[in-house]
Amino acid sequence: EWNGMEWNGMKCNGFNSIAMEWNRMEWNGMEWNGMEWNGMECLQTEWNGKEWNQHEWKGMEWKGMEWNGMVRNRTEWNELEWNGMEWNGMEWNGIVPLVNRVIPVIEDDYVDIEFGTGCLKVTPAHDVNDYMLGEKYNLPSIDIFNDNGTLSEAAGLYIGMDRFDVRKQIEKDLDAAGLLEKTEAYTNKVGYSERTNVVIEPKLSMQWFLKMQHFADMALPPVMNDELKFYPAKYKNTYRHWMENIKDWCISRQLWWGHRIPAYFLPEGGFVVAATPEEALAKAKEKTGNAALTMDDLRQDEDCLDTWFSSWLWPISLFDGINHPGNEEISYYYPTSDLVTGPDIIFFWVARMIMAGYEYEGKMPFKNVYFTGIVRDKLGRKMSKSLGNSPDPLELIDKYGADGVRMGMMLAAPAGNDILFDDALCEQGRNFCSKIWNAFRLIKGWTVDDNIQAPDAAKLAVHWFESKQNEVAAEVADLFSKYRLSEALMAVYKLFWDEFSSWYLEMIKPAYGQGIDRTTYDATLCFLDNLLHLLHPFMPFITEELWQQMYERNAEEGESLMVSALSMDIYVDTAFVAQFEVVKGVISNIRSIRLQKNIAQKEPLDLQVLGENPVAEFNAVIQKMCNLSSITVVESKAEGASSFMVGTTEYAVPLGNMIDVEAEIARMEAELKHKEGFLQGVLKKLSNEKFVNNAPAAVLEMERKKQADAESIISSLKESIAALKKA
Repeated sequence: EWNGMEWNGMKCNGFNSIAMEWNRMEWNGMEWNGMEWNGMECLQTEWNGKEWNQHEWKGMEWKGMEWNGMVRNRTEWNELEWNGMEWNGMEWNGIVPLVNRVIPVIEDDYVDIEFGTGCLKVTPAHDVNDYMLGEKYNLPSIDIFNDNGTLSEAAGLYIGMDRFDVRKQIEKDLDAAGLLEKTEAYTNKVGYSERTNVVIEPKLSMQWFLKMQHFADMALPPVMNDELKFYPAKYKNTYRHWMENIKDWCISRQLWWGHRIPAYFLPEGGFVVAATPEEALAKAKEKTGNAALTMDDLRQDEDCLDTWFSSWLWPISLFDGINHPGNEEISYYYPTSDLVTGPDIIFFWVARMIMAGYEYEGKMPFKNVYFTGIVRDKLGRKMSKSLGNSPDPLELIDKYGADGVRMGMMLAAPAGNDILFDDALCEQGRNFCSKIWNAFRLIKGWTVDDNIQAPDAAKLAVHWFESKQNEVAAEVADLFSKYRLSEALMAVYKLFWDEFSSWYLEMIKPAYGQGIDRTTYDATLCFLDNLLHLLHPFMPFITEELWQQMYERNAEEGESLMVSALSMDIYVDTAFVAQFEVVKGVISNIRSIRLQKNIAQKEPLDLQVLGENPVAEFNAVIQKMCNLSSITVVESKAEGASSFMVGTTEYAVPLGNMIDVEAEIARMEAELKHKEGFLQGVLKKLSNEKFVNNAPAAVLEMERKKQADAESIISSLKESIAALKKA
């Protein structure tokens, strides 16, 4: 008894099957694979001997488990033969049009049901993915191509015709046979030969394979156990997936160049594999028992070894370790420390070098693998000749300099992440080179006066920068150990541009026309020397050039920055460095007041500190950098003074008659109006119940911070406006 069952989209309800006899059945509204049978009733019908008798159904007849003579014309079945589907006891079979070959109908999630008809004809001999489906379902592989691209006898039709001509003709023949419902153009992924620009046709052929499971078993544990480390570590999963699903390696290639396959075919069938022809002949005689064989009787395979089959031996063959195992060079250099490569060849090269290392040397070929990113264009596309989106490196170097190109690229290249190339990256590198060069020219342009002592500001600056440089050098060393190269470069970049050029040199720079003391000058050259050492791995050319010009160098003995050791102290005065960050905040705020109030740098200002001065020991630096006449501690700020906060300390700059009061009030009132409008927008958003209930917590926190900041600025502006009007 079948009740409520579903069979391939066909519902069978309320009927019995007893002793091959169906009685008193009613089939209403059934649906079979998208073909509707409506309003059909079959009563008192007998199914006897697998044949429908005594009942005719619009030219449709059930015979021997096969439906014949059916076609669907919109919603009706009318006298047309349905050759496309056959029910064969337990499975559906289809019939290939024109050649009438019966093929099974299978289900697999590889097929995209939304594409086209939702059905896919599988050709295991002519598509890589189809071949895998064929292996999965034990389908026959029928190769219909000759080696010249014409159709073979196996095709059954169009024998000897070129494949392109057949593809046009078969459409016409399907249409003529009434088997073509419609034609539809769509974009397909078709491979073309880079050299000949001809469509590449996948084709089964006899090839040489290397069994890989043995190699995978050796090469997987060292990487997963971090004996051999990947940077970034995320690529360990990619490596593991490939190793755990290893396929045998097809090592033969149909090329005219390369290492020839060392396989020799025997005259009566079979083959031998040998390193030399002489060895092959000896093996052939032994295998065949024919001592009269000569080299003329053997035919060496014409194929070449896969390029990667040579490349996987690179760490060994570089030192002739295959031909002369254990020689002096390979004993000294193998294994090496680091491999730098791209993640797109983890399988092709990295994994295989690891396999070969353990197979032939018994140990890993390298200890660390650093994966760079892949350079892409601004649209994220891989650089290619066909797209024409790859810039000429030599043109970039002519325009931005070699160091500019290197620095710009590396600054934007976190380990393993792709780089979206833009000329602006190289321009940033060139600008940094100019910064380094100009800093060097400034220092070398100073006159050293041996008769003067170092001023207090310079002493403080030297002590601060020495600690700051040591701190960054330790950070860079740590980043190098973790292979975070772009972060290391960014740390040195900020140290040179921000700390050295923008702060340190400004603090020690002598007044116009005056000299600099010897102590400060020597310390500055020492700092510059250290900076050039830190920058050299990233920018070798400009750093070498400047290092050679710093002092007299012994060129004959090959004195070079490349082989010069970096010797820096590890001492860092952490508290002093932290205090200096507060000093920077004070200086930056005073400079902002000058800018906002349009007060010239040559005009001296006074600074008032309310309460206690937390950075009193740095007064000399603040006075020099801000052109202050005095720094005083007061209980209350002067009327009309412009104030600011650094941490919990309030500072004020009395402005006196240095500003146009009316203009300043007008400016501040305009700013107040803008801030009040901004605050209203934030408050409106926060008063929206739907927004508050649905917005993420981080977004709400940001909006509330905007509210608090705006309210603080508005309060300060109102206070300042009131003070100016009162004055």
